[in-house]
This record gives sequence, C-alpha cells and structure tokens, in this order.
Amino acid sequence: MNYDEVVLGRRSIRGYLNKPVSRELIAEVLTLAMRSPSSMNTQPWNFHVISGEPLDRIRAGNTERNLAGVPHSREFRTGQPFEGVHRERQVGVAKQLFAAQGIARDDKEARLDWVLRGFRQFDAPVCVIITYDRELADSDDTAFDCGAVTTALVNAAWSRGLGCVINSQGIMQSPVVREHAGIPDDQVIMKAVALGWPDESFPANAVVSERKTVAEATRWVGFD
Repeated sequence: MNYDEVVLGRRSIRGYLNKPVSRELIAEVLTLAMRSPSSMNTQPWNFHVISGEPLDRIRAGNTERNLAGVPHSREFRTGQPFEGVHRERQVGVAKQLFAAQGIARDDKEARLDWVLRGFRQFDAPVCVIITYDRELADSDDTAFDCGAVTTALVNAAWSRGLGCVINSQGIMQSPVVREHAGIPDDQVIMKAVALGWPDESFPANAVVSERKTVAEATRWVGFD
C-alpha cells in the first residue's frame, strides 16, 4: 500500500482472528514507527509487547477489578469529561459501533460486555503498552512524542495487514498491567494498543469514524 491507502484505509479494529503475530513482524512495525518525529530527539517512548499467558492474566485482572468496582488508576492524566462538540463526537462514534454490533440502547448486558472488551484488550493476540521515561513526565513534549509514535505504529501495522485500536481502557487498572507486564518503576504507563489480524466478519471493524473537514479545522493566514 502507498501512504494514502494506509492513512485513508486504516480503521480501528476491535475484533481479531485467533491467529498469532510473529515477533519478527512486530519488530518490523516498531522499527518503522520509531522513525516518527521526536522533540529534540529525546525518544521518550518504550514498548512492552505482551501476548500469551501474561496477556491473559492482564485481561482477567482488569475484568475482575472492574466488575468488583475497583476505582480506575490510570497513570497518565485523564483531564475533565468531554463536553460540547467533543462529547457529541464521542457519543457519535459510540452510536456507530453499537448500531454495527446490533446492541440496543436498553441492552445492559450487551453494553457491559462491549465495555469489558476494552479492558480485555479487545481479545487481541497482542497488546503493546506504551510507556515513557518518568524523568520526562513534566514535559508536554513527551506526551506529544508518544502520540506521534503510537500513530506511526498503527499505520505501520496497517501497511502490513495488521489491525490495531488505541485503547485507554486496557491500562485503567494500571497495577494489573504493571505487575503482569513487568513494567519497571521508572516508566509511566500511557496507552495500550491492541494488535492482531483483523476479523473481517466482526461488524464493528467496518465502522469508519467521521472526521472534520479541512475547512472546519483550518484557518489560512497570509494566503491569497
């Protein structure tokens, strides 16, 4: 695929085939991703690539704690709940996903299962946990760089036939993730990325989220 095909074709994948992804292919994807821009070349990112039994333990721990009502303990700041147009966009994509999956508004059981999929890393065969060096935690450039490398990661994966979804739910119970992924104390857990081979029969995988137009997002200054 050329660049346009990757960017315009990529979708967030929330259903995966029960098919392993080789360590070599993941390393190839990460090699591409790490060519993303980095402020003053600090490269604050680190990747913890988890599969198999350790990932199953994270899924189980996340699910157990959430069903037990254990408060979330995300390490990277969450900010305030979305309002206004940002909330409208959040609700809009949720409606698209529920409609694709045939989940009715009053179907509490199906809605809970959908939420728990996120805490289970969407049952993907691989989860990549993005962390950053704690000594850089006060730098806003660190979060910017980690966002850039994560975008590069999902695009590189798509170019190789793999699918991803960037996922905050998977790291909301950070003690579980830190324990079973063996993440050292000098790292801050920022984000999870579920990764695997897309299940084309999974309805939500066909959902294409809406985007603002260039006209809506852009101001032109100094152009004729």
